[in-house]
Amino acid sequence: MAGKRKAKDPVFGKTWVHVFEEDTADGAVYRSEDDAIPLSRRPRERLQISPDGSARIFVPGPDDRLTEQRATWREDGGALVVRAGEGGPDLRIVERTPSRLVVKMHGGGRAR
Repeated sequence: MAGKRKAKDPVFGKTWVHVFEEDTADGAVYRSEDDAIPLSRRPRERLQISPDGSARIFVPGPDDRLTEQRATWREDGGALVVRAGEGGPDLRIVERTPSRLVVKMHGGGRAR
């Protein structure tokens, strides 16, 4: 039953894009890539989460092209916590709807 619930979670099967213009004190805002994301000169981080416990984080590299970081995720107190395999920050998804994620970052080099 829990596996079926997880597979139906709106966080899976999408690419989430950081829309930094909408960040609040509650956290960084990510929207589904299918939404109308405003154009930006600054590269936008992306996040993909799979039901099997794996995730991928795409961050700007030295030349602003996105580079992939493999990650894993786990549930913790109703939130999803994504941990980058390369020592980046933990991404704690504290709110999720079919079109929006709110993410708190802990540790690592990128702070919000």
